This record gives sequence, structure tokens and C-alpha cells, in this order.
Amino acid sequence: MDKKVTFIGLGIMGSRMAKNLQKNNVNLTIYNRTSSAMDPLIEAGANGARSLEDAVEQSDIVFTMVSDPAAIEQVAFGENGFLSSMKEQALWVDCTTVNPSFSLKEADEAEKYNLRFMDAPVAGSKGPAENGELTFLIGGDPSDVKETRPLIEHMGTKVVHVGETGKGTAMKMLVNSLLAVAMVSFSETVLLGKKMGLSKDFLLDTLPDLPVSAPFLKAKAKMIKNGDQETQFPLELMHKDLHLASLSAYEQDHPLFLNNITKELFGQAKSDERGREDFSGIFDFLDNN
Repeated sequence: MDKKVTFIGLGIMGSRMAKNLQKNNVNLTIYNRTSSAMDPLIEAGANGARSLEDAVEQSDIVFTMVSDPAAIEQVAFGENGFLSSMKEQALWVDCTTVNPSFSLKEADEAEKYNLRFMDAPVAGSKGPAENGELTFLIGGDPSDVKETRPLIEHMGTKVVHVGETGKGTAMKMLVNSLLAVAMVSFSETVLLGKKMGLSKDFLLDTLPDLPVSAPFLKAKAKMIKNGDQETQFPLELMHKDLHLASLSAYEQDHPLFLNNITKELFGQAKSDERGREDFSGIFDFLDNN
């Protein structure tokens, strides 16, 4: 593919996604508000932009992967946002986890500048991002999905075109709600088992192998058992995603009891200065409270 591509946002996920584009000889320009995060990719051959305007003005496709809707509003919208500097009919692909109604707002903002938009949040954390094994949950026009698929397949192994704009982020709301609720349920179950006299290590080894457990819990149980503190997906971002799911439920006039209870638990853990820990840190928080 000879298209010029920009990647904005080089955090835990974005840096690894951009690295996989760079490894596959994509004509890549990168931008991050903390410029030092760009250095490894610039050394590998990526073009480092000095400003948002420089980053996008020549690009055919712009990927964003930032923390939340507020960050998108800051970098994309308004006179100082990058949308005003993009070429007409260029494509903006947002991989940030936002709520579906915000995706529709993004599409409206893009349309003001005669741009195309696609929401493409990912399922997967640090490891899958590193290995190019993410799952992309996409909302947008089929022709845009086809255009970006070669690039996406450098970063992921599965592309799920859920439907029109906003449906990718709708699916991501469901995925992360399931992840967080399952993590809390597993943690409470193991801690109850300890109180009943069962070995913590036995429970962490045995429960994830049972058919009642979600597959991701095997890796999280191993992290807990080994005292592994490496952050795969920050607890504070899971709290944010639970809030967005709650907001989406409110917009749909739909109750979301377990999600909201889980959100409050993650909020308390965040207040306990655990926000930058992996979201599996909710286990230690519950164990100590």
C-alpha cells in the first residue's frame, strides 16, 4: 500500500500498533504530545511530526489511539485540532475506546471538513498489540473497511465489521464491561475460597481451567499468582470504559446493574492510587479491603 499514513497517540497500545505499521514498511508519520515517546519509532524510520498540522496535512489515512473522549476533543476538534488540517476525503480511523454517541459526534465533526470517519476500537491489551494480534471492532462504510484492511492486518489478526458508524464502539462497550465484571467476580470467588480454607495458589491454578471461567482469566490469574505488576491495560482506563458503558446504558434507558457496581469498585481502587496498575489489580484491592 502506497498511502501516506499518520498515527497519533503512542501510549501502551498506540506505540505498539504504530511499531507494527513501521515494521511492515508503511509510509508512516507519527505524533505524540510527549515527543520523547516518538524517538524509538523515528530511529526505526518513521517520520516524526512537530505538530498536529504537520502530522496530518499530507496523509491519506489518520489513525488515533488516545485515552478518552476528552483527549480526542483536544487533539481533533476545533481550530487547533488536526481535522482542519487534513486533506479533503482523507480517512480518520479512531481506535480510541469511546462511547457510541461520541463516535457519531466524531463523524459529524469529520463531515464538516469533508472527511471520512471510521470507529475501530480494539479488543486486546499490551501483549496482543505487541504481537500484532489485536481484534478490530469496526463501525463504518464497507469501502473504508476494505481500504484500511491491509493496514489493520499489520496490527491485528481479526477484523469484525460490526455495522455503521458507532457500532464498533458499541461492541467495545460490551466487551470491556464483560472483562471488568468477570475480573471482579473471579477475584471475589478466589478470595471467598481462601476464607473457606482453600489454597490461593490452588484456586488461581484451577479455576481458570474450568469451563465456567472466561479464557482471559488464565493470564490474569498467572499475573496475580506471580505478583506480576506489569501493566497490560491500566485500571484507570477500565474505570473510564465502565463509565462510558454506564453512559451508553443511560442513553438507551437500559439498566446495567453489575457494570455500575463494578465501576464503583474500580473507582475506589483508582482513588486508592492503583489507577496505573493493570486492571487485574482489582484483586489486590479487594483482598486488602
